[in-house]
Amino acid sequence: MKTIEVTEKNFNDVVEKNAIVILDFWADWCGPCKMFAPVFEEVAKENPDVVFGKINSETEEDLSAAFNIRSIPTLMAFRDGILLMNQSGAVSKQALVGLIEQIKKLDMDKVRAEKKDE
Repeated sequence: MKTIEVTEKNFNDVVEKNAIVILDFWADWCGPCKMFAPVFEEVAKENPDVVFGKINSETEEDLSAAFNIRSIPTLMAFRDGILLMNQSGAVSKQALVGLIEQIKKLDMDKVRAEKKDE
């Protein structure tokens, strides 16, 4: 699947209506973002059952502020609308693939129960 542009307007729909969503906060001027972009695109094409969204932190300032984005790239992972991971810095293809595999294996009933206890 090709990556999609995520904005403040479509953020909730993207996260709530898709089982697994991986988001990449980035900016045009960011060198590490430019180096990570091909990895993100490649893994997106290899995982058509996962939604991969790109959020331009420069144009989506309110969304970036809402998630307290302080450095980019920042990756976020959601499953069933629940934020599971928020990590700054580019990752390798192997690490991104491993993350997706872990997310797919999660027992979401257990995750929801743990979230209630927080």
